[in-house]
Amino acid sequence: MSKVSLIITIVKKGWGDKVLEASIKAGAGGATVLMGRGVGIHEKQTILGIPIEPEKEIVLSVIDSAKSEEILDACVEACKLEEPGAGIAFVVPVEKVVGIAHLMGEGDEGSVE
Repeated sequence: MSKVSLIITIVKKGWGDKVLEASIKAGAGGATVLMGRGVGIHEKQTILGIPIEPEKEIVLSVIDSAKSEEILDACVEACKLEEPGAGIAFVVPVEKVVGIAHLMGEGDEGSVE
């Protein structure tokens, strides 16, 4: 059984598709895109003194751990995440997961422990 990881990428609204396309091209099987909001050090904007909380897209992709570096690099390049305020991406190990038959080899039932 292969190990799996979760790549979490948080970018500006409208950039989730760029992350999704780059990660799939680099070997991810897909992803889930969620909407969110938040404020980072480079995003302190106001209108009439009222703080604006910029909308974000959060892309979650469960991947084979062996591909994590390649997929993360593709996301960083596609969204220029090394530039201040562009977003953030990180990889976390997944201890248990169910429903990822597409990542499992033949004979596995789609779960990892």
